[in-house]
Amino acid sequence: QAVSLMTSEAAQRAFEIHREPDAVRDTYGRNAFGQRALLARRLVQAGVPFVTLYNGGWDHHSEIFIDFKKKGREVESVVATLIEDLDQRGLLDTTLVLMMGEFGRTPTISTLSGRSTPGRDHWSNAISILVAGCGTPRGQVVGATDKNGYTAIEKIYAPENLVSSVYLKLGIEPDKIVYNTIGRPTHLVSDPNPIVELM
Repeated sequence: QAVSLMTSEAAQRAFEIHREPDAVRDTYGRNAFGQRALLARRLVQAGVPFVTLYNGGWDHHSEIFIDFKKKGREVESVVATLIEDLDQRGLLDTTLVLMMGEFGRTPTISTLSGRSTPGRDHWSNAISILVAGCGTPRGQVVGATDKNGYTAIEKIYAPENLVSSVYLKLGIEPDKIVYNTIGRPTHLVSDPNPIVELM
């Protein structure tokens, strides 16, 4: 199936982003991330079920103010354009968009280890995630941290709850029982409760 997908005419056409009007390419931004986001939309249109849009280099232990002046604005613009484009083409109702990293960052600026410029370090107590599409209610903020951003204090959810939400939107029951190689049963997700505000 993978070979058939990769060699199909529709998939080959999806990679030809030069076929897009200049105005569309300009809207996404004539930068690497913008053009990859446009390719992601084209792949979704071609029927590719899972697309990962990678934009690395966010490990800002230093130089955070320098990097964010360019990168922060660029990402905000590109992600907004992708969601709006999917919506205008009638694809957002059947496409789930997740924007996230693997953990949060320290609420305070840090200059640990004698760094020449400030940054933020790893932080597992709170993280921000953007979710759009697949029937997710629009325009809401779910949860909150304390006033200093140190830890979640309202609508506290764990990674398992996010996974369960995604599975349900994909038509997969998160509390399904699966069996390992020796027949031991376990739930697909250890906590099958979704984030109710996303459903």
